[in-house]
Amino acid sequence: MALLTDMTAAQAAALWSGLMVLLMVFLASRVIMTRRANRVLLGDGGNAELSLASRIFGNASEYIPAGIGALALLTLLGMPGPAIHVVGGMLFLGRLIHAFSLSNRKPTIGRVIGMTLTLFALFGAGGMLVVHAFIGTPHG
Repeated sequence: MALLTDMTAAQAAALWSGLMVLLMVFLASRVIMTRRANRVLLGDGGNAELSLASRIFGNASEYIPAGIGALALLTLLGMPGPAIHVVGGMLFLGRLIHAFSLSNRKPTIGRVIGMTLTLFALFGAGGMLVVHAFIGTPHG
């Protein structure tokens, strides 16, 4: 794991943001493939599989952009790389666990864990941003 600890804050933000963008591309491709397999042009066509795939993508698209924005701002504010790794890693892991736990239509512990990690990451990032708005940084 020395590779991760040697990263700058910007590299850490790029890593986690890139992984989340790739996750969104993967989830979007699942929607596209499901749509094609069921020959549905718009909406979900009443197809439960397509509805679920769309909802999984939609859920990711509701949380990931805010997280990427927070990572970018934390980096600009001079937060250290390890703090960026904690926020980015928690958010990515939370979104990944949540997406794959939603593949089952029943409530699962993975769904709860995924949302918990996501909300802790966003809450932590939001808190750091608010604190930095008042205390500033040595170079800002």
